[in-house]
Amino acid sequence: MTTEPIESTGSAPFTDLSPVIHATTRWLLSAYPPRPGFLSFRLAEEQVRAAVAIAARLRYPTDLEAGLLLITGTGGAGRLDWLTGSDVHPTPGEPWRAQVDEVLASWAAALLTDADLAVAATAIAPVPEDVDRLTAPDARDLAAAAELRHPEAMHLISALHLPELTRTLAAAGFTGW
Repeated sequence: MTTEPIESTGSAPFTDLSPVIHATTRWLLSAYPPRPGFLSFRLAEEQVRAAVAIAARLRYPTDLEAGLLLITGTGGAGRLDWLTGSDVHPTPGEPWRAQVDEVLASWAAALLTDADLAVAATAIAPVPEDVDRLTAPDARDLAAAAELRHPEAMHLISALHLPELTRTLAAAGFTGW
């Protein structure tokens, strides 16, 4: 397996996508809540944030693509809410929901539920976030994010854009299938 890191093409830092990464992370955590308790929430949040950041790096690998996303917008959480039933009781006044990226949520769900994909994606698209909780979770990490890491629970979301993720990884040299 040949895996070359995706290179930045400009001077703008990749963190320009932090509002999208934050909103998508927040959506996943609200749609698939971690176990109760502050520590469980923080452990799950670290795993989800790493998965979303890697997905963002794969999906928008250049500064130009990241900039275009910021100009055109993400599409929001509407379809994801509908698929998960989260649209039954919408909460008004949540502008962050407009910054949720459906593809990033789908790819992050796939990374959370498939260890091979997570390791491959991390090798191909390194991010500044600590990815150890995503790629090598311990028992506390797994317990905290049990629903987020359960393939059947996440199937509706992870399957949305899985073919595109596998093509992206294959194009970067991952042949682990």
